[in-house]
Amino acid sequence: MFNLTMLGLIIGNTFINATPILFTGLGGMMSEKSGVTNIGLEGMMAIGALIAATVGFYVGNPWIALIAGGLAGMFFALIHAIISITFAGDQTISGIAINYLGPGLALFLGRLFFDGATQTKTIPSEAKIPILFKNVFNGHPFLSNVFSQYATVYLSLLFVVLVYIFLYKTKWGLRVIAAGEHPRACETLNINVVRVRYLSVLFSGFMAGIGGASLSIAVVSSFSPTLVAGQGFIALVTVIFGKWTPHGVLLGSVFFGLAQAVAVFFGGTSLQIPSEFISMIPYIATLLILIFFGGKTLAPTASGKPYLTEDIQ
Repeated sequence: MFNLTMLGLIIGNTFINATPILFTGLGGMMSEKSGVTNIGLEGMMAIGALIAATVGFYVGNPWIALIAGGLAGMFFALIHAIISITFAGDQTISGIAINYLGPGLALFLGRLFFDGATQTKTIPSEAKIPILFKNVFNGHPFLSNVFSQYATVYLSLLFVVLVYIFLYKTKWGLRVIAAGEHPRACETLNINVVRVRYLSVLFSGFMAGIGGASLSIAVVSSFSPTLVAGQGFIALVTVIFGKWTPHGVLLGSVFFGLAQAVAVFFGGTSLQIPSEFISMIPYIATLLILIFFGGKTLAPTASGKPYLTEDIQ
């Protein structure tokens, strides 16, 4: 019978599942705000998850592992930035290539680091991201399920606030928005559009890497080729659903986190629901979001359009 404890479990799982998508979605949003479409988030998450799991196992420090995962994602973002910004290449094709390269390289490196195994060795519990408020709500199962979360959950919520303040309350954030809306006008105001876009894309890669790392060193204790399982693409949908705003990405991430939590809940009940259908719930939710919201949102004007300074000469 459904009770308050189960409700708390669903809410807690919602935030756990939303965290990787939220990190990655914030990064994707920042890139698109500057005018560069980054659909390579899936590949960046994959390499970030692998590097974080590897560093976490060998070094034993979860925070070093988390940063390492972010830097791995940033490296792939640098490749995307060089192709898309410096050489004005097709941003979609570059992103697709990274989505193939990231998981492929992660699998190769995983075999290299762990003697041919497709899955990395399990990270010791002390090397995982710590759980905050773990013993604070003893005797209160509902509160414990809701608030006793991995530190990355609270870190992702903090990033929502920081990104919002950066974008809308600082001149640097307004420059990012301007670079994605009217890059030629930016140049007349001595704003370096190329630099703004580079930094934004690198940030998107770092956040995607952290998103992948939050899977491999928090939610689970290892990396496997199926760990990310399309969550980078779901993060892209949250950007569209959230209308390219930090709070919108948060709302979209929570929605998809809830879809996954509901899938887990139904999977643990005695209801005669095929497991294949239960696994489809988050992806069906993704399609519904695209159907009902995809055509009602407008991306930044210059998003996806190559920009060269020679064009204004």
